[in-house]
Amino acid sequence: MNDIQHRKIIILGSGPAGYTAAIYASRANLRPYLITGVNKGGQLMNTNEIENWPGDFNKISGSDLMDRMHKHAVQLNTKIVSDNIISVDFKKKPFYLIGENNKYTADAIIIATGANPRYLGLKSEVFFKGKGVSTCATCDGFFYKEKEVAVVGGGNTAIEETLYLSNIVKKVHLIHRGINFRAEKILLNRLTKQIKTKKIIIYLNSTVKEILGTSSEVTHLLIKQKNSIKNKELKINISGLFIAIGYIPNTNIFIDQLKMKDGYISVICNTHGNYTQTSIPGIFAAGDVIDHVYRQAITSSASGCMAALDSERYLSSLL
Repeated sequence: MNDIQHRKIIILGSGPAGYTAAIYASRANLRPYLITGVNKGGQLMNTNEIENWPGDFNKISGSDLMDRMHKHAVQLNTKIVSDNIISVDFKKKPFYLIGENNKYTADAIIIATGANPRYLGLKSEVFFKGKGVSTCATCDGFFYKEKEVAVVGGGNTAIEETLYLSNIVKKVHLIHRGINFRAEKILLNRLTKQIKTKKIIIYLNSTVKEILGTSSEVTHLLIKQKNSIKNKELKINISGLFIAIGYIPNTNIFIDQLKMKDGYISVICNTHGNYTQTSIPGIFAAGDVIDHVYRQAITSSASGCMAALDSERYLSSLL
């Protein structure tokens, strides 16, 4: 490791939240470091086509959008550092970070390390990722217009994605391993109404055994239905599979440092600014580490902007 590198502000994460924070921090002449982490570009690197990024009425890939954000941040003199932070100490100032390659200190930090979707753990799931397997209905649902798809999950996210897809696709097969859904009653009431239209078919006490298809697309889903008599396997014709069994925020190294709830970093959400401040003044958070509801590139970017503005005010208060 080299000598400790100090900056006024360090941004952790290179997804939409991190790059947007870097752009705004650079424009404020804070000369930020952006430490990319392991997954440079974040979740969008696995998104083939984006059609809802404002101003881009032509399709754009997630990797292209991240490349543009990267270039924009560099153009504004953000220092991009390829490293992965493995340990932090926020209990003293300046804040201290240890990476795999170097050590760092900073007067302010923006955490934008994102989250990773939970997967089923099937080999076929890995093979068909981006070829029919998705974790975001609002991102990819449009591509299955008038086709049959399946959703796996039993919580709010699964029901919300099922309802969303039912307005786009021909039919949704909702697969849940339990016998009761964990979603809010209002969502279940809406689900019941859609079931009556026969656009949604429910498979309770069922699990996905295998995802089947060609070398380029999903064509079928093999599920196992459990009951007291015997286990029954069923083959369903589908074009896409949406996995909605939750997300895992990348916050493990902050567990003993910051206030959290269910793995997500808690922020103040003040109506008079300082929206993104964590339980420690000078530490701010943005994107999927604070958001388990919206999880869109545009909302991550927006919170990254707010984090940069909040951190600028904080640093000015130190002068």
